[in-house]
Amino acid sequence: MAIKFTTLPYEIFVGLRYTRAKRRNHFISFISMTSMIGIGLGVAALIIVLSVMNGFQEELRTRILGVASHMQISGVDNKLADWPILAKEVEHGPHVQAVAPYIMAQGMLSYGQSVQGAIVRGVLPVDEDRVADLGRHMRAGKLTDLKEGEFGIVLGAELAQSLGVILGDKVVVLAPQGQFTPTGIVPRIKQFRVVGIFQIGMYEYDAGLALIHMADAAKLYRMGTDVSGVRLKLDDLFAAPRVTTALVAQLQGKGNYYISDWTEQHANFFRAVQMEKRVMFIILALIVAVAAFNIVSTLVMAVTDKRADIAIMRTFGASPSSIMQIFIVQGALIGVIGTVFGAIFGVVIALNIETIVPFIERSLGIQFLAKDVYYISELPSHLLWGDVAVITVMSFVLSLLATLYPSWRAARINPAEALRYE
Repeated sequence: MAIKFTTLPYEIFVGLRYTRAKRRNHFISFISMTSMIGIGLGVAALIIVLSVMNGFQEELRTRILGVASHMQISGVDNKLADWPILAKEVEHGPHVQAVAPYIMAQGMLSYGQSVQGAIVRGVLPVDEDRVADLGRHMRAGKLTDLKEGEFGIVLGAELAQSLGVILGDKVVVLAPQGQFTPTGIVPRIKQFRVVGIFQIGMYEYDAGLALIHMADAAKLYRMGTDVSGVRLKLDDLFAAPRVTTALVAQLQGKGNYYISDWTEQHANFFRAVQMEKRVMFIILALIVAVAAFNIVSTLVMAVTDKRADIAIMRTFGASPSSIMQIFIVQGALIGVIGTVFGAIFGVVIALNIETIVPFIERSLGIQFLAKDVYYISELPSHLLWGDVAVITVMSFVLSLLATLYPSWRAARINPAEALRYE
């Protein structure tokens, strides 16, 4: 081992020697250990929190896209006459996996004394199941129970609860489009039978969305053969902005279409989540910074303790830059050890948090995310190795910066002054 150490530059050898050596001042060792633990805990906390926020973001995105499509093309005044031609033209485009027509309108749902407003979406069940994952979220009934001419309806769980309906009950749907009668204009009314109930876990959809067969929607809202638009599913949801730009160029001059994707439709929501993630990163990064700059205290005391050693090395020809490098090595080693152990601990926790949290809940008899309060009752986690890399690099850089001032002070020690009272 000695041969290996002597092959190192003496600045690194002495720096490692100072770190490993038993100090007369045990308080310096205590401060060093505290700095390592602080850096490790800060790095672990950053990795765990960002992984949980990534998990929440992915879970919410999955739930939203379970009802909403990756992209949609709609017509002017909510009418699209040439939709079969349009669907054939776009379904073979890049990244496009499936296309489904829809009719979107507002309606008032009534059952007994209960009345609720909702968005009524007319769909083709088989095609709809190809562009959205709604079938996986059915609590009762099936999406394919919507059949043309039978006037069935599928409701969100919150909407069904507000109306007080279950499978088989009949609700009245009032369309805002009126019809002329001898007594004046009256709203169009049709009775629908509840054939399914879904629960996405997003209040916006569970409390305000009702699905009916597209043919029944066309009759109720007098759409004829027109639809409101077509919905597209992509093989890569993050390619939606690029596909939108390509389709705008492809369909230019062929009609008046409005093309949008999920990043536009829910832009404010996802921007808010991203902003929260950035704020949490800054807050927790300050914890790492505080722990890293504890290295300053450690090295200042180490420099004071080693004044005589520094003076002797200077008299033997060590340059100020060499003295500076010795203490940079000592401080950087503290940061590296804390960062590595913190990263390992954080990654292990982040990868197993979905097992650890239920174990803690069972052991303590508590529930962090109660099902009757939160739509997401489990703590999701999605570890991104890019986040781990950024956190570890940031921690090491902060640790390195914290070594500069004490090392600079060590390099400025005058050998004669240091040895005068030795």
